[in-house]
Amino acid sequence: MITIILILLSVAFSLYAWVTQVNFAFSENTLLNGDYYALLTALFVHANIAHLAGNMLFFYIFGNSLEEEVGELRTGAVFFTGGVLSFILSMPFYPGAKMVGASAAIFSVMAAVLLVRRPGISIQFLSPIGPLALLFLIVNIIAIQKGAMGNVAYVAHVIGFVIGLFFGAQWNKNWRKSMLYTLALLVVYIILYNYLKSVF
Repeated sequence: MITIILILLSVAFSLYAWVTQVNFAFSENTLLNGDYYALLTALFVHANIAHLAGNMLFFYIFGNSLEEEVGELRTGAVFFTGGVLSFILSMPFYPGAKMVGASAAIFSVMAAVLLVRRPGISIQFLSPIGPLALLFLIVNIIAIQKGAMGNVAYVAHVIGFVIGLFFGAQWNKNWRKSMLYTLALLVVYIILYNYLKSVF
């Protein structure tokens, strides 16, 4: 339920910001001016409809998965902690930038899902959710190494992911096994993808 509520809040805040042109973004200035509310409002506001739709699609998938594993309160804790801390910790990498969107918070949720999944061969574990989380992390790390800039806060995403790992490790004592199983599954998916690509 918390996932749906957060999605609805994101839609509502984004629509309101687009219509009224009110500034809900987080930046160094908002922090220095004491406008701490921006740490929360910026999580829900998105730059445009594509930004909103993409984020909410992935949050629906990963948020519901985490919610099933650890419950609403813990899912909310990961979302807000990951999102707020990622904004603050990524400031040195994006001086003067106005940051909006739930991307980093969603990366925290992805990482938590990655580690709380119980290791073992099951239909649930064989789903591509874990490997997909790893794939997103790898793509962002490559983007940072290549110096990709633009409007995407790749560093904030990675910070969010690391924060989510701390939560996941706390909630699943067998997280190392989960990580190994997921890495193996990612390799299998990559091999399968390349095979199907060569065939078709």
